[in-house]
Amino acid sequence: MTHTCRDCKRTFSSELELELHQDNCESGELFCDSCGTRFAERAATEDGWHYRCPEPDCDGDGIGDDIHRVEDVRIKA
Repeated sequence: MTHTCRDCKRTFSSELELELHQDNCESGELFCDSCGTRFAERAATEDGWHYRCPEPDCDGDGIGDDIHRVEDVRIKA
């Protein structure tokens, strides 16, 4: 079974390989509702489970709370 990155569509042979890739995927753009900053996923997490806005003066945290994936909120025509 292959595992595919939803951001860049690369495939991996194991779920672990995919999880490690997602921390560094260039296409994984996130944004923070609290401050409006856009950033790569790797800048917002150290463990792939807990996310915090990388801006030093921002308290935004949590995927789905303050931090969202850009592709999840884009309007598709």
